[in-house]
Amino acid sequence: MRRSPRVATRWLARFAADETLAPPPGAALESTADATETTAVAPEPPTLPAAMLDTARQTQARRYARQQQRLSLVNLGLGALLVGVLLFSGLSFWLRDTLAVVPAWQPFAGWLPLRVGAYFLALFLAAFIIGLPLSYYSGYILPRRNGLSTQSLGGWLVDEAKGLGLGLVFEILAVEGIYALLAASPRWWWLWAGVAMLCVTALLANLAPVLLLPLFYKLTPLPDGEVRRRALARAAQAHTRVRGIYSMNMSARTTAANAMVMGLGTTRRIVIGDTLLNHYTPDEIEVVVAHELGHQVHRDIPKLILTQTIITLGGLYVVSLILGATLRAFPQYHGLADPATMPLIAATLAIFGLVTLPLTNGFSRWVEHQADVYALESTGMTAAFVSAMTRLANQNLAEVEPSPIIEFLLYNHPSIGRRLAFGQAWAQRSPASDGAAQATR
Repeated sequence: MRRSPRVATRWLARFAADETLAPPPGAALESTADATETTAVAPEPPTLPAAMLDTARQTQARRYARQQQRLSLVNLGLGALLVGVLLFSGLSFWLRDTLAVVPAWQPFAGWLPLRVGAYFLALFLAAFIIGLPLSYYSGYILPRRNGLSTQSLGGWLVDEAKGLGLGLVFEILAVEGIYALLAASPRWWWLWAGVAMLCVTALLANLAPVLLLPLFYKLTPLPDGEVRRRALARAAQAHTRVRGIYSMNMSARTTAANAMVMGLGTTRRIVIGDTLLNHYTPDEIEVVVAHELGHQVHRDIPKLILTQTIITLGGLYVVSLILGATLRAFPQYHGLADPATMPLIAATLAIFGLVTLPLTNGFSRWVEHQADVYALESTGMTAAFVSAMTRLANQNLAEVEPSPIIEFLLYNHPSIGRRLAFGQAWAQRSPASDGAAQATR
């Protein structure tokens, strides 16, 4: 039931559609939108040795990946245990009856928002307490042990509190909305819930870079310099309107590197982590930005939002069928909008999500591959692409060659190994591409 507060930062990446190299849609060209943001001049880019896979880091990456996978299974098991106890022990009905002391205020017939909210908060608190040790170990201890986190315990707790608050607000609003629809439209609630999700997701995708991201990271307009000029040129080539190019202080929290294009319309901007700016060559940064702009060219954010909405609609429809059958079989439930149905809804959506996860991840991997193709086609810099992927594997502690079944089930990006192989194969097919790219500068 409980989302880790770190989900808040994952939402930000999701609204950029990427956690390793991020996406969104396309639009009209604006070459001067952020030209007056800053008059500062960026320092000269670093001179770096050729990138090579670090075998010691790969050994560590494989171990880290296994640890993460085991912790994910434990987290899944704890959630299943909590929901199972609520469903099969009668505890769900006991909790509902205990909370009958909460005023039965009804804005309209059947919807008891105060009792629904109290029930959800009780589950949220229980899940938080049960999952807290695991969240501390997986979110703080393990990343620090592997050199990925630069945060103090106090900083981590502050971020957790922010994420917890955001998650609580979004989730309680979603739960109250669903139960209002269950009471108001028992037959079609799932359809209206899906439409509402589409609207809210689009709104958050638009607001994330200006409202959510600044809660966790400091954004600074990127000073004038080679990286900025190249990024603007790539945005112009992609016919993508951007409202600024920003540096994000990722180094305050992590040693990992990332970049993204976030927002829609007037909030769209290129965001580059300082961990990328400080440890990658201008060519490597340019090909990473080109990957992100490839998502704009392909309009991937609308595609991903629509795909997720359709899948969620399917899940909500299955919930509707399960709820109807369960209420007919168990008269202890007081109707569709009975708060005691909450564990049943959560269990159904979780199972549906697990079943459809390979489908959504497969679509996401295809989207990411197409962005890689665009990056190579538009820049011609195959050597920079391969070296950027190599540095990302080393720096982000990414396993280059995961198990094929793990990649199929859990990866929303092609593995680094596949991306390296693709870049190397592209170089063999287009041996003159890097020279042509240099000639255009």
